[in-house]
Amino acid sequence: MQEQTNLDKLNEKVSQILQKYDAMKNENELLRAELVQSKAQMELKDQEIDKLNEASMLKDLEIEEIATKIESILG
Repeated sequence: MQEQTNLDKLNEKVSQILQKYDAMKNENELLRAELVQSKAQMELKDQEIDKLNEASMLKDLEIEEIATKIESILG
């Protein structure tokens, strides 16, 4: 078996580093896309929560109006 030269060893190490870099770059791109998707989903949920809170406030006002009318009828 031939002994590897320093240049061959260096070349092999550089190739390994480049492979790891490419793998990490791909993983980073996937994570970035997942993050963007998660942020979009959170924004939609926040909008839905805002709508529900507004609807709830309107219902509370309706209930107060009904209670006021009942009190005026009874009172």
